[in-house]
Amino acid sequence: MPRTTLLQHWVQKLFAEQFPGEHILLQPASADASFRRYFRLTLPDTSTRIVMDAPPEKEDCRPFLRVAALFRRAGTHVPEVLANDLEQGFLLLSDLGSTTYLHALADRSTAARLYRDANSALIAIQLASQPGQLPEYDHALLSRELALFPEWYLQRHLGLTVDTTVDRDLHAVFAALLANNLRQPRVFVHRDYHSRNLMVLGEGAAGFPATPGILDFQDAVHGPLTYDLVSLYRDAYIDWPEEEELDFVIRYWEAARRAGLPVPGDFHDFYRDYEWMGVQRQLKVLGIFARLCHRDGKSDYVKDMPRVMAYLRRTCERYAELVTIAKLCDRIAGQQPRVAFSF
Repeated sequence: MPRTTLLQHWVQKLFAEQFPGEHILLQPASADASFRRYFRLTLPDTSTRIVMDAPPEKEDCRPFLRVAALFRRAGTHVPEVLANDLEQGFLLLSDLGSTTYLHALADRSTAARLYRDANSALIAIQLASQPGQLPEYDHALLSRELALFPEWYLQRHLGLTVDTTVDRDLHAVFAALLANNLRQPRVFVHRDYHSRNLMVLGEGAAGFPATPGILDFQDAVHGPLTYDLVSLYRDAYIDWPEEEELDFVIRYWEAARRAGLPVPGDFHDFYRDYEWMGVQRQLKVLGIFARLCHRDGKSDYVKDMPRVMAYLRRTCERYAELVTIAKLCDRIAGQQPRVAFSF
């Protein structure tokens, strides 16, 4: 039986007593980079819910439930889990609406308010951090993410041959990045804290801060403090002039210090950590976007690669230890597929 039919049957059964004989309307709400799909359910009383469809052979709903509980206890606004069928991979969730930060930020005058609220929510999550509650964002996981860049972006997407010299130099940079990333204070990390996963909500909904609603947190880990911040301000889907970005980051740093988070006392040290964490994430994202395109047939992400590459090049030009990546960015700019190269 098709999963959509199974889902419709599950929903009808959930509301059979409340709305006997009534048809429950399901419409696609969104999909993400995984195998999960989301539907908006409209009840006969016109209220709405969200249904997550996560095929159990591909996705596990239990991390979503665990992280939702942790983030809710931190005082942030995440979807409430109203019902679940883990065997079939279905969750019924409260509806946080359809206005993403990305949509709202089309009006750039909203940025100061929205990012202030995003900083506050992020700090609340970080203050709630405890080791042993989430998987560790450790050397092995960070390294696997970096390996996506040569495998999927350089070789599969650009069609380039990575020779032994390039491989050696990349691994030297990767080692420097990991040393920095793993020295940073460790907190709860959403891992995709950006404009597509933050929602603009009504004032004071359900007793929580007005905004943001937080989505797509099931892959959360315990890891470097700057990771979510760089996800937010070096966003693959929207960018800002660097002076504005710097202002947003300084405001986070000041608020984090007041809150007692273990950020460096010197902003220049903090910003270096932020930038180096960003390089790790940007290399990972380029690899993931390439994999989504070539393995999963999701080509929409290709249009956002130039923005991610621009972040990467800008940072790597600033630091002698990362200049190998800057040279690589220059070398591959405009390359035709199947071109071998070396430095």
